[in-house]
Amino acid sequence: MEEKSYFKIAASGMVGNILEWYDFTLYGYLAVIMATLFFPSENQIASMLVSFGAFAVGFFFRPLGSLMFGYIGDKFGRKKALVVSIMLMAFPTFFIGLLPTYAQIGILAPVLLVILRILQGLSTGGEYTTSVSFVVEHAPASRRGFFGSINLLGAVIGIMFGSLVGAFLTFTLTKDDLMSWGWRVGFLVGIVLALVGVYIRKKTHETPVFLQIEPDKREYNPLVKTVREHYRELFIAIILSSLQGVAFFLLFMYMPTFYSKSLGMEMSKALFINTFAMFILVMFIPVMAWVSDRIGRKPLLLTSTLLYTLLTPFLFYLITSGETEKIVLSHGTFALVSSMFMSILPTVLIEIFPADVRNTAFSLGYNISLGIFGGTVPMVATYLIYKTNILISPAFYLMGVAFVVFLTTFFIKESYRKNL
Repeated sequence: MEEKSYFKIAASGMVGNILEWYDFTLYGYLAVIMATLFFPSENQIASMLVSFGAFAVGFFFRPLGSLMFGYIGDKFGRKKALVVSIMLMAFPTFFIGLLPTYAQIGILAPVLLVILRILQGLSTGGEYTTSVSFVVEHAPASRRGFFGSINLLGAVIGIMFGSLVGAFLTFTLTKDDLMSWGWRVGFLVGIVLALVGVYIRKKTHETPVFLQIEPDKREYNPLVKTVREHYRELFIAIILSSLQGVAFFLLFMYMPTFYSKSLGMEMSKALFINTFAMFILVMFIPVMAWVSDRIGRKPLLLTSTLLYTLLTPFLFYLITSGETEKIVLSHGTFALVSSMFMSILPTVLIEIFPADVRNTAFSLGYNISLGIFGGTVPMVATYLIYKTNILISPAFYLMGVAFVVFLTTFFIKESYRKNL
């Protein structure tokens, strides 16, 4: 395949994830505002917990979305699943930007918001994992790690863009303007990215790996076959993905809220620091993925999980000092460690499953884990701090999960030279 074709494939995977994760996580960055507008309460902690609950509900529906789009991808093709998923994310996000608030229509406002979040969760359950399958199956064997990281790169760029938009809105608008109409802007612009994504994806071709699957193998239900024949790999996928969920959503989704509510930092400053950390993550994701194509996946998995285990309490302690320089340094270090793990996880999960169940098995394992460990992170972190009155208590949650993944990695076979 020509380099131009590889570029088109990579762009197809990346643009969807930029949109999906920009839209899906913008809510997280505006959680404080959404709590006030849609879940008003005299108790600020209760209001925040309910708002984060609406954030988590989308994640609870990710496994169902993974089954829907995993089935479509394994039975009818990765490309078809990708076109549908990007449209299912775009329209709910657009309608969130048009929603009346609690003050305008009462209890119907949070009900409609939760319904739209559920639709987003269904879409996200299939988008990321299907796009990874699509790109990696197109990639040459010697560059699978690098191409597998492109989808995550798109997701991080989307989240970084969401963080930047959130910082820009909170910095440039008055509080009254932000509460009355400014929060809607970020949700409404997503429709432009959606149209671009649909156009690019319709111009691509189905993966050669999928086209080579024998027709009789497509007759089997991929979910039943996964549970019956590949339960060990599914369990490993759930364990590995748990760290992705906790680390990603604690370090790059929850932290702006932590800086603002626990450290008393201006939200615009908190979002700019978070954007800087995500910029480091973006810079090192392709580098670490390239390294994995040279030395293998396991060395990076072991190194990153060990560093998470050893460094997390110390880095959180530095963050709670409240000194900007220490916060930036610690958050940047977390980004560097995260790049070692997150850049190669998608390719590792692709490589452990056979092609005829790959989309379903990867999507199911990844999204079950993120539904349990990812979407609940803001609630768990908020609750831990509230109950223990210890600011670094979320660090021990991350450290514990990282150590379990570190031990699990010893039972995984090296896969970077495996044929798909």
